[in-house]
Amino acid sequence: MALHLVYGGTFDPIHNGHLAIACAARDALACTVHLMPAGDPPHRAPPGADGATRAAMVALAIEGVPGLVLDRRELERVGRSYTVDTLAELRGTLGASAPLAWLVGADSLLGLPSWHRWRDLFALAHLVVAERPGSALDAALPAGLAEALQDRWTRAPADLQSQPAGRVLRLHQPLSAVSATAIRARLAAGASTSGWLPPAVAAFIQEKGLYGAAAPAPL
Repeated sequence: MALHLVYGGTFDPIHNGHLAIACAARDALACTVHLMPAGDPPHRAPPGADGATRAAMVALAIEGVPGLVLDRRELERVGRSYTVDTLAELRGTLGASAPLAWLVGADSLLGLPSWHRWRDLFALAHLVVAERPGSALDAALPAGLAEALQDRWTRAPADLQSQPAGRVLRLHQPLSAVSATAIRARLAAGASTSGWLPPAVAAFIQEKGLYGAAAPAPL
């Protein structure tokens, strides 16, 4: 059974760094990557764009890219959006024996103990950790997190196929240091974001005047 890999995030907006991570995971794990925009992330400030708008940008970014698909599951859920609930829902759909994985950045992994019912995640799915430049994963992890991860690390993608959940794989690849926070700041300041956004997403942001970007003057 093929690995079901979910890449969750606010994607506010989706940028070329996100696409690099998704494509690297697709190629390393030989699977389709389901990009899932978060609905109402309870552990951070509200997104700058609403869910429908962020999903529209994801759809534009991945159009024509093999192996990347949009999953609107969290946007369709009423109320707060917790990863553990999403994975439990997916587990119910896929069945108990299907390999399921959640793709996160290294920063998100370090913050895992702040997530709702975070220890339950390992019974539901594998974690695939995409490292950003300057990742702190090689430094000392917080004690509770280090203990939880101690016997779960693997370097073999095949380990994620051979069991349904519970392993943690580090995804090594060159990543851009670009961030959605920096993009939003540059858009608001009228500065260039050339090379940071998929062209269709950049055009959409300008057309809609998102994140303080100047919308085209009406004809």
